[in-house]
Amino acid sequence: MASIEHSAVLSAPPERVFALLERVEDFADYSDLIDSIEALGEGRYRWHVRAVGMEWAFLVRITEREEPSRLAWESIEGVRNQGCYRLRPVPEGTEVTLSLDYEIKNRLVEKAVNRAARPLVAKVSRQILERVEARL
Repeated sequence: MASIEHSAVLSAPPERVFALLERVEDFADYSDLIDSIEALGEGRYRWHVRAVGMEWAFLVRITEREEPSRLAWESIEGVRNQGCYRLRPVPEGTEVTLSLDYEIKNRLVEKAVNRAARPLVAKVSRQILERVEARL
């Protein structure tokens, strides 16, 4: 399984940042690579993402919700992935760290995704956090 991590500091308290991050369905508004996210209830969401010239869909469920410090998920269908946002108060506001692990079964697709994944995840994470901060 490949792993990616990205961190940023937002100038708002953890409670306000967490309140926006837990609204998973709004992430489609925060990144150009996310086409849509459907809230299915019971902490489950269907994501539709466009990356490396392909469309990806996967179903995730929230596995941990510790307000205001941690929000974690895992896929239950589609691209195998799991991750979490960790929030930590710092003098400037909140340090937010995204950790993401993923696995793609097709070796050719996996090589292309692995080559592009770090910059893509960094871009999506940066867009999400910048737009969350703008909403704060």
